[in-house]
Amino acid sequence: MDVLPGFWKLKGRTALLVGGGEAAARKLRFLLRAGADVRLFPSGEALHPEVAEAVAAGRVTRIDRPVCASDAVVGSPTGGMHALLAIVAVEDEIAARAAVAVCRAARVPVNAVDRPDLCDFIFPAIVDRSPILIAISSGGASPVLARRVRAAVESVLPAGLGRLARFANGFRGAVKAMIPPGPARKRFWDGFFESAAAADVLAGNEARARERTLKLLNGRAATAPMSGRVLIVGAGPGDPDLLTLKALQALQRADVVLHDSLIGPAILDYVRRDAERIHVGKRKGAHSLSQDETNALMVAHARAGRTVVRLKGGDPFVFGRGGEEKAHLAANGIDVELVPGITAAAGAGAATGIPLTHREDAQAVTFVTGFFQGGAPKLDWAALSGPAQTVVVYMGVGTAGLIADELLAHGAPGDRPVAVIEKASLPEQRLLTGRLDRLERLVATNRVTGPALLVIGDVVRHADADKLTELARPADAMVG
Repeated sequence: MDVLPGFWKLKGRTALLVGGGEAAARKLRFLLRAGADVRLFPSGEALHPEVAEAVAAGRVTRIDRPVCASDAVVGSPTGGMHALLAIVAVEDEIAARAAVAVCRAARVPVNAVDRPDLCDFIFPAIVDRSPILIAISSGGASPVLARRVRAAVESVLPAGLGRLARFANGFRGAVKAMIPPGPARKRFWDGFFESAAAADVLAGNEARARERTLKLLNGRAATAPMSGRVLIVGAGPGDPDLLTLKALQALQRADVVLHDSLIGPAILDYVRRDAERIHVGKRKGAHSLSQDETNALMVAHARAGRTVVRLKGGDPFVFGRGGEEKAHLAANGIDVELVPGITAAAGAGAATGIPLTHREDAQAVTFVTGFFQGGAPKLDWAALSGPAQTVVVYMGVGTAGLIADELLAHGAPGDRPVAVIEKASLPEQRLLTGRLDRLERLVATNRVTGPALLVIGDVVRHADADKLTELARPADAMVG
C-alpha cells in the first residue's frame, strides 16, 4: 500500500484553494459539498464561471494576493486554528511550486493538481452515496483508470444506498438497547440488510420498511441466543481473482477464519478486517494443529454464536477433507454450508493452457492423491496406465518416482508426456514438462517443493509454449 486512505472532516474547517480556472472549479465543488470554509487565491487566473458564482454568492472568500504562511492560521474565539488542507490548482509551474512551498512551510497538507510529485495527499475518484462514500485511487499513477473503476462500482450500487444507511442509523439506538454486542448484534444487522425491510428502503417505501424493521427487532430471533454456523469454503488455486462470488461474501461475513497453509496473503486480504484469523494448516517439519483440534475449534466458535469460515485451498471436497469436517460438524449439531472452489487441477490447466480432456488425446480425466500413508498406494494402476486419458496427481511431489514406477510397471509408455505445475495461477508459477520415465529426475533437478500438481497424458503437448519454465537439464525436456 503506497498511500493510506482516509476521509477529511471539513465541515466548518478552513481549506485554502489556489487558482481560479477549471481545475480549481472541479476541486471547489468537493470542498463546498463537504462544508468547508474556502479561502480562494486566484493567483492571477481568470475565474471560471462556477468559481465566480460561488464568490458572488458569498460561499467563498476571495483574496487577491499570493497565499502566505499567515493564511494557514485562522482566528477563532478560542485562538488560532490551522487550515485543514490546501489545494493548488494553477497552470503556471512557478506559481504552483511557490504556493506548495508556502503551504508546506505552514505545515498544511497540500494537493497540487496534476503534479503528483508535489502532493502530500491525493484526491481519489469518489462514489458518493452519502453517508456512504467510496474513494478509489491509483496513487496518482493513472487517474483515468481510477475513474473507470469508479464507473464500474457506480453501476452496481443502488442509488438509494445512502438512504438505507441513514435509515439503519435511525435504529442503532434501539438495536443497541435490545440486542447485546457481539455476534448477536452483528447477525441482526446482517439479516436486516438482506431483508425485505432493506429492499423497501431502497424502493422508497420507508413507512413499510419501518414496520418490518420493528417486527425484526421485536421478534424472537432478536432476543434469542444466537447459534453460529460454519461455512466450508474453497479458496481456489491461489489467484484471488479466481475466488467465487459466494466465497468472497463468506469472507466478508466471517467472525473467525480458520485457514490452511496454502492460503496466501492475497486471499486473506479479502477477509473482513476485524475477523479473527487462525492458521490451522499443516507444514512439513512445523508444528500444526491436528484435524481433531481443528474440528474442536470450529465447534467451539460456532457454539459461541460466531460465523466461522473454514478456508481451504482449491475445492474442499477434492482431497481437502471437507467431507470429514462436514460430518463432524453435523454430528455436533452445527449448521454447515458448503461453498465450492475452483479445484487446483482446473486452475492449473487454465493457467498453463493444458486441457484436462481433449477430443483427440483424452476422453477421461482422473484425479488421484500422491499422499500415501500406511503402506502401498491402493490405486488401480493398470487402469491409470491406459491410453487416451489424463491423470492428475495432487500432493505427488514427494512420491513422483513411485507414481512413475507404478505406471511404467503397469504398461504406460516411458515417453508419455508429463507436466509439473508448481504454484499454479500465482505470479511465481512454474510449468515443467518432460517424460514419464524421467519424472522423478524432473522434480528433483528443478527443486520442485510445491504446492504442485502432476499432469500425466498426451494433453500436456497442448501446453502454452510461453508458459514453459526453462528446465535445469535440457535432457529432461519433453520429446516429440
